Amino acid sequence: MDPDKEEFLKEFGADYGYPNGPKTIDEIRATEFKRLNGLVYLDHAGATLYSELQMEAVFKDLATNVYGNPHSQSDSSFATYDIVREARQQVLDYFNASPKDYKCIFTSGATAALKLVGEAFPWSHQSCFMYTMENHNSVLGIREYALSQGSAAFAIDIEESMDHEVSRGNLMSVKVSQHQIQKRNEARFFEKEPTGGAYNLFAFPSECNFSGLRFSLDLVKIIKEDSERILEGSPFCSGRWMVLIDAAKGCATQTLDLSKHPADFVVISFYKLFGYPTGLGALIARNDAAKLLKKTYFSGGTVAASIADTDFIKRREEIEELFEDGTTSFLSIASIRHGFKMLNSLTTPSISRHTASLTTYVRKMLLGLKHENGVSVCTLYRSDNVKVVCHGWGPIISFNLRRPDGSWFGYREVEKLASLSQIQLRTGCFCNPGACAKYLGLSHSDLLSNIEAGHVCWDDYDVVNGKPAGAVRVSFGYMSTYEDAKKFIDFVRTSFVSLPNQIGRYHLREKPSSFPDEGPGKLLAGGVCLKSITIYPIKSCAGFSAASWPLSSTGLQYDREWLLKSLTGDILTQKKVPEMCLISTSIDLHQGILFVESPRCKERLQINFKSNICNGSTGEDFHIHGQRYQGRSYNNEVNIWFSQAVGRPCCLLRCSMSSYYLNNSRCVGMCRDVQSRLNFVNEAQFLLISKESVSDLNDRLSSNMKNSALGVAVQVNPMRFRPNLVISGGEPYAEDGWRNLKIGDNCFTSLGGCNRCQMINLVNEGGQMQKSNEPLATLASYRRVKGKILFGILLRYQTADEVEQETNPWLQVGQEIHPNSF
Repeated sequence: MDPDKEEFLKEFGADYGYPNGPKTIDEIRATEFKRLNGLVYLDHAGATLYSELQMEAVFKDLATNVYGNPHSQSDSSFATYDIVREARQQVLDYFNASPKDYKCIFTSGATAALKLVGEAFPWSHQSCFMYTMENHNSVLGIREYALSQGSAAFAIDIEESMDHEVSRGNLMSVKVSQHQIQKRNEARFFEKEPTGGAYNLFAFPSECNFSGLRFSLDLVKIIKEDSERILEGSPFCSGRWMVLIDAAKGCATQTLDLSKHPADFVVISFYKLFGYPTGLGALIARNDAAKLLKKTYFSGGTVAASIADTDFIKRREEIEELFEDGTTSFLSIASIRHGFKMLNSLTTPSISRHTASLTTYVRKMLLGLKHENGVSVCTLYRSDNVKVVCHGWGPIISFNLRRPDGSWFGYREVEKLASLSQIQLRTGCFCNPGACAKYLGLSHSDLLSNIEAGHVCWDDYDVVNGKPAGAVRVSFGYMSTYEDAKKFIDFVRTSFVSLPNQIGRYHLREKPSSFPDEGPGKLLAGGVCLKSITIYPIKSCAGFSAASWPLSSTGLQYDREWLLKSLTGDILTQKKVPEMCLISTSIDLHQGILFVESPRCKERLQINFKSNICNGSTGEDFHIHGQRYQGRSYNNEVNIWFSQAVGRPCCLLRCSMSSYYLNNSRCVGMCRDVQSRLNFVNEAQFLLISKESVSDLNDRLSSNMKNSALGVAVQVNPMRFRPNLVISGGEPYAEDGWRNLKIGDNCFTSLGGCNRCQMINLVNEGGQMQKSNEPLATLASYRRVKGKILFGILLRYQTADEVEQETNPWLQVGQEIHPNSF
């Protein structure tokens, strides 16, 4: 056995791997999660994974039984009714909730359950919605219902009070720090003092999905029984308090016993518990609380009778039937028993101990990582030094990584490199803005500044004004293993920790202009010349080579002057439609015709530049990467041809005009060349690749494969990178140091390195698109600069108006390259 694992088992062997369960963790992985071979999945807080045996049981159930609509009266409908009834009881049993006290209402997910509470709660001008800062956006959305009904809303931070003399019975004493009260109808605020008859709602998560903090479930009774003391001085200290628990994340690894902690509402999603089904959740509601909800809409299944042409309905009296609009997702409901069977066989306490052992181990290892200068690599986000009302920590670790100089690695850089290492994790704020701001120390002004800089959820703006805008999160599930945790730690160590023998490699990341070992003086030792010219008329489709080609104000004439757009408005690219690379193109300059071919189309398409093929003359406006374009559309015959070629409805557009609408100071990431007129390119007019740089990359690919003994080495040619210009004759990566260059008499300015993505890992083999981790994984090991993996350089053409050169310029293969020459 690996010595590191032996050490791990010495410390955690009693809790790790279900030693007293029906199967060990190794047996579970070998028999129920064979699809995870080579893959490390660490996003169980986002969605845990279903067991293969679980799905086999689901398929067998559906294949051998007939389940009809439960609103019918047939035998198959009665079978469905029984299954749904049993499923409700399983849910209540899981939370130790008596059906005398609680009802299980099935919804489309935890979010739908929260929405149901928000829109049906008995809000009044004397009500308030109080919630902890650590809450999911789906909980915060309830605020809109409260405010729209004239109620108040405010966030709170809760800490354990040091004054234990005021504790009541066995309940701890808490201190509440109240944030600003939000109220939309200010004129009616405090129109009269809140009365004891107003209903208030308090919401908190059983486990914070940002930090893993498990809130004490004693908060249920504390808020219900002691609100006047803990909210002393607040106009909302009185009134009737109801408590909602968001258990979507926490209930998979923490027992929530509603007989001991009688919350009024609990929301869950079943895919967070056992992976399948998605699109199904539940609201577990106390009977007396559910009867206070005021439902407006009625639907099939929720009414006992209605009259179509008069204002009359008689609603059903059973709570579940009253709130489950339409036909429930009964086949999904039938499948949850197989998930509960798996959970119950392992038991929630055992799952909690297993995941806690992995979490503790990874947290300890991350905290121990140091750069060669002694700077800590990892900053963890958890409140160990704060007396929060805490019931431990769930299997979540959120963190950011620092460079040796104290600056931050961007979380998107971590995510991209993790993906190359077959590690799936989550980055950002995880739809929990309050916890994100709290743990990252972001003020309101910081958050507004980030938004003004263009930062929104799921984008690449990971460090704004020197501060992280989010974090990296790893989370563990019942099937996670020590090997998963070890591979993740090894990934962080090899990718982000600067060691004494890696100083040179690290400095390469810091200064892209210093990639080459030799300076520009040696660049022309062998003479550098232009080896090939490639034009890509249609964005993301195959290009063609030419011995010579004219230049224009947008780059190579006709380069990416066309694109394909779906009927829903999406721009089609190889990232979405890899088969686009099978569409070949060529241009006859003398005839002014674009020729297009596809293996899916019998006829070769001809598009005449000057014919009246475009519909209308005004064009269509749209935006790509901060650039405003106007495009001309084509007739139905052309669009049908391309729809057949890509296997989905689309239309062809030709660029007729473009202009930037973002200024340079706000362009982050993709917005690089804001001075030029661009066709449908991502970043710049030209991409230049060096054959010597590709050769060096291939040597490294061969070396990596030889060292790993995994088989045949991956080799790439320059065209894998979709360059416009390929050069030859210099040192590898000499182009990194070029500020500008002349090709013949034509002048170009370097805009820096090209940030590579997963696209270069796609390769067409026999008409099928294949994807691997190379060459991007190898490039990431030595060509990483501030979160970008650079290979090749981007160029902007200096037109005749900007510098003295030919008025009808052409590029020609064989022309000499003169770097840093103007």
